[in-house]
Amino acid sequence: MTNPLAGNPLRTRADLQEAVRDLCTPLAPAFSPGGARVRLGSTGASFDDTAAELEGFARPLWGLAPLAAGGGHFDGWETYRRGLESGSDPGGPEFWGDPVDRDQRLVEMAAIGFALALVPEQVWEPLARPARDNLVRWLSQINQRGTPDNNWLFFRVLVNLGLARIGAAHDPTATGEALDRLESFSLGDGWYSDGPTTQRDYYIPFAMHFYGLIYATLAPGDVERAARFRERAALFARDFAHWFTRDGAAVPYGRSLTYRFAQGAFWGALAFADVEALPWGVLKGLALRHLRWWSRRPIFQPGSTLSIGYGYPNLIMAEGYNSPGSPYWALKFFLPLALPGDHAFWQAEEAALPELPQVHAMPQAGMVIIRDRGGRHVTALAGGTQWAEWGPRHAAEKYAKFAYSSAFAFSVPAGGHGLAQAAADNMLALSDDGVHYRVRERSVEAAADGDALRSLWRPMPGVEVETWLLPSPPWHLRVHRLRCERPVDSAEGGFAVGRDGIEPLETAGAAWAVGPSGGSGLLDLPGASSDARDGRVILTEPNTNLINPGTVLPTLVARHDPGEHWLACAVLADPDGDAWRSAWAQPPVLPAWVAERATGTR
Repeated sequence: MTNPLAGNPLRTRADLQEAVRDLCTPLAPAFSPGGARVRLGSTGASFDDTAAELEGFARPLWGLAPLAAGGGHFDGWETYRRGLESGSDPGGPEFWGDPVDRDQRLVEMAAIGFALALVPEQVWEPLARPARDNLVRWLSQINQRGTPDNNWLFFRVLVNLGLARIGAAHDPTATGEALDRLESFSLGDGWYSDGPTTQRDYYIPFAMHFYGLIYATLAPGDVERAARFRERAALFARDFAHWFTRDGAAVPYGRSLTYRFAQGAFWGALAFADVEALPWGVLKGLALRHLRWWSRRPIFQPGSTLSIGYGYPNLIMAEGYNSPGSPYWALKFFLPLALPGDHAFWQAEEAALPELPQVHAMPQAGMVIIRDRGGRHVTALAGGTQWAEWGPRHAAEKYAKFAYSSAFAFSVPAGGHGLAQAAADNMLALSDDGVHYRVRERSVEAAADGDALRSLWRPMPGVEVETWLLPSPPWHLRVHRLRCERPVDSAEGGFAVGRDGIEPLETAGAAWAVGPSGGSGLLDLPGASSDARDGRVILTEPNTNLINPGTVLPTLVARHDPGEHWLACAVLADPDGDAWRSAWAQPPVLPAWVAERATGTR
C-alpha cells in the first residue's frame, strides 16, 4: 500500500493515533542496525549524510511522543531507545557526531528534547547510566553552539526543557536569553518575524507559535511569558484562518512546503496549550479537514514513506536543506494526541469556519486575502514586501509572485530558456533578448493602502516597474507602469491549470484555459493599457507546478519599445470550471484613477 492513510477517515482521536503508527511503521526497514540512523533515499542535502540520517530518526518523534503521552501504543520504542544509545555514543559506529555552529544536528536535537520533556518514560528511564550520560553530553552542546538568529533559538529552549524534565544539568540562562530574543521578534497582532527578516510564511505558525505554545505548556513556572505566548497565538489564529478553504486546503506560500500538513499543526498546538482561540469545534474542523485534504494527495513513495515535494514527489521545488527525512516534520501536526480523550478539543463536534469576508487585509504579511463566497478557493495577493535574504532556491517564486492560490498553487522554473521553462505564473516576466526572462524578486518600495498593494521593482538594469494589485472578487486586478530604456518583451501569467482535458483560448487581449481542474484566465482592460497584448496558452515544462505535474499557463504577451507603458488586466481563477465561466462573463471595471494616470489626465 503506497498511501498509508488510505481508508482512514481521520475524524477521531483513535483515527489520528492510527495515522501516526501507519506513517511511522514504513520507516522500520530503513533503520540502521543500531537504530540511530534512518536512510530513506539517496538524494543529497546541504548537510552531511549523517545529519540527514539523524533527521530521519528524530523527526518522527514529533508525532510519536504525543502518541505515547496520550496513551497510544507504538511497537517501535525499543528501536528508538537503542538509537538514542548508539547515536549519542562518541565511540560507537553510529555516533551522530558533535555539532558545530549552525549545524543541522542542532535542529534535530529539538525533537529529542521534546520527547524527553513529554515522555521520559519511553526515551529516558529505560536507558542505562552510560547511555544517559552520553545523551545528556551530546544534547548539552546546543548551549555552546551558535544558531541562526531566528526560530532555531527555540531548539535550545526545547532541549533545555527536556534536560530539566529528566533532572539533568541544563542552562536556564541560555534558555532565558533565547526566549527574550525570540519575543523581540513579535510584530503585534499576533505576528512574529522569523528573526530580523521580512519573511512571513508558515514558519510563523508551525515554528514560532508552535514551539512557543509547547513552552507555555511544559514550563508552567514561567507564567507571564506563557501568557504572552498564548495571547499572541490567539490573535494570530484570527488571521491564519483566512489561509484555509472549507475543504481543508491551505495557500502554499514561502519555503519549506515539503513539510506539508505541518501547515495545520498550529491548530492542534492551540489545543495542546488549552487556547480556545476559536470555538473548539472550529479548531478541530480546521485541523482535521486539513489532514484529510493531504491524505488524498499522492505524496508517498512506493514504500509508503513521505516524499520530498508538495502535491506530489518533486525535487524541483525543494530547498537545498530537504533531505529524504525532512518531510517528517509534518508529524508536528499530531501534537494534540498528547491531550486526554476527554479534552474539549476531542469532545467537540467538527464545525465549519464561520463565514469570513471576501477580502481581508493582512498588513503584517503585506498580503490581501480574497475568498470566494463558498470558501472553496482562497487567493493571497502578495505586495512584494517579503524577501528571503539568505536566498533559498526559487525565492522569487515562493515570496514575490503577485498571487498565490489554494487550488492552483504556484510554479517554479525548470530552466532559463523561454517561457515554457520559466513557468512564470502570476508574474510579469520581462526579457531583453526574447529568451531569458526576469521577474519581480524583491521590491525597491512596497506599501499597502487599505486593500490595494503597491510595489516598485527593477528586474534588470534600465527597466523599472511599478505594480498595483487590487482585489475585485472573484477577480483581482493588476496595473503596471513599465519604464524601459531599451526594447523588452513582456509575458504576464495567470494561474497554471492542469493540462488534461483543457479548453484553451488565445485571442487579442485575452487568454484562458478551462478543464477538469478548473479555469484560469487573464483579460486586458480597456482604458489604460498603452500597448496591445496577445493571449497565449503556454504548455509549461512538466513538474514546475506544486500541485499539478502537467499544466498550461494563460499568458498575455507584448513587445515594448523604449519609454513608458501602462498595462492593466483582470485575472480570474476558480477550481470549478462552471463557476469560472459564469464569472468570466462579468469582468470587473478598472478604477478611474488607473485610466487617468495612464492617459496623463491625473
